[in-house]
Amino acid sequence: MTATTATSPWEELVTSALLGTDRRTPPADLLPPGKEAPVALLDAAALHTVRRRAGLRPAPADSEQPAAAPHDLRPGLPVAARRRLAQLLADRGPAGSGGRRGAAPDLTELLPQWLAAANERGYQAPPSLLPALLDAARGRTDLRQQALAFAGPRGLWLARQNAEWKFALRGGSGGSALPAPHDTEAVRRLWEEGLFAERVALLSSVRARDPEAALALLGATWPTERAEDRLMFLDSLRTGLSASDEPFLEQALSDRSRNVRATAAELLSALPHSALAGRMAARAASCVALDRSGDAGVMITVEAPHECDAGMQRDGIVPNAPSGRGERSWWLGQLVESAPLSTWPTRLGGRTPPEIVALPVSDDWADELHAAWCRAAVRQCDAEWSRALLGAPGTPPSSGPGTTSLGERSKLLAALPEEERARWVAEFIAAHGLSEAFQLLGVCAVPWAEPLGRAVVDALDIARDAGSYPWSFSGVMGLAERCLSPSEAPRLEVLTATPAEQEDASPGAGGYWSEAFQRLVSTLRLRATMHAELER
Repeated sequence: MTATTATSPWEELVTSALLGTDRRTPPADLLPPGKEAPVALLDAAALHTVRRRAGLRPAPADSEQPAAAPHDLRPGLPVAARRRLAQLLADRGPAGSGGRRGAAPDLTELLPQWLAAANERGYQAPPSLLPALLDAARGRTDLRQQALAFAGPRGLWLARQNAEWKFALRGGSGGSALPAPHDTEAVRRLWEEGLFAERVALLSSVRARDPEAALALLGATWPTERAEDRLMFLDSLRTGLSASDEPFLEQALSDRSRNVRATAAELLSALPHSALAGRMAARAASCVALDRSGDAGVMITVEAPHECDAGMQRDGIVPNAPSGRGERSWWLGQLVESAPLSTWPTRLGGRTPPEIVALPVSDDWADELHAAWCRAAVRQCDAEWSRALLGAPGTPPSSGPGTTSLGERSKLLAALPEEERARWVAEFIAAHGLSEAFQLLGVCAVPWAEPLGRAVVDALDIARDAGSYPWSFSGVMGLAERCLSPSEAPRLEVLTATPAEQEDASPGAGGYWSEAFQRLVSTLRLRATMHAELER
């Protein structure tokens, strides 16, 4: 069989276009007569393109039509806000290329904030923009939660009609209408027959009103759920976790899925009075003690576990250490992070968390012990221990009391109240600059509190005066565009001017900084305009 008969006309045209008509001439019956081969090829390609687009087979006449989309009772957007959303959805490409982004705002970075503001005000998505909204959410996972909430029940209905949007059916409730928690028959029917996203939303809705009913609902189908679904359902119990969840979580410790068992153990360890927390406290306390006999004074001594028995494994201790990690230190860290932090003042002489963290630790166990306390403080959302482990913001990270990891520090900061968190990070930036502050800024509430915003701007101004390129601070500058209060725009105007070149400055750095601050100011003003457009 020749190539001509083995392939379709379209494939013949594509092959000729790729190879060139001088190397591969399409069959004569595909080309319009009387024209040169390249021109004839393009004409034939145009013709066959139209044929391919028009060649869809009609659906059978008796095919079932989809039910009408549900009504969305939320109010519609103001006209200006609707135009703004269309603009944000249309500009989905990068604002610039390379290190130079220009002075125009990056609209793609403003879309998440616009969606959050629209959801806070309870608006519905314009039906004509739902396809573009779902396309944007498909390409950006950071948009999905806000985009699906904004899309509402019509967005979920539309996602059922297009396989490319199937992520919406498992990624969130999609704003679908849920039965009232007291309507037991409707709740049972949706729980047994609904999509996964609807079931997660239903479980959260019932749990907010009646935690015991939610656990009964979950327990009724638990043995038949898939492992990944059991894990997601169990993870949803983090919200409103209480002692009443303990019996269910204790049963989940025997689940056939390792990930489910680990999550159940983590949740139980976050309940300081649970039986698992008590068992972990006893194990951890047997490994950590005070030694008053040395010449150096009181210090903490550590004797790591010598084995990981079956009871420890059932309570969530992973027996196999990662590559390069000692088994005993691996077991110790898991025990300490799972023990209630209230264990340690009693165990270590009635000392406060700052006093405990300041104690010397024998045999180079300090890093392991402090890291485990950090994880415990994050898991238990303990602000007092988080403060102790963070230490003073002016202390160099390498000599801090708890951890040198900026990732762990950012998690500890999340346990502090918002105002205290912002104040700590502002003082950290004032003492150490911006080079190590990116992760810490990411956990601060938006818009940034005034002291934090001023600290960031002052540090950027110092970097500008130093003559370095702004690309080294592009991450912080991007955060500033999204997180600075729009009220800061007038104060930043003075920084948009191009400074005089210094002898030791990088060539052209002043122009780049001017451009970056112009973009920052214009972005802040655009954010203020966006919020004004959403007001009726």
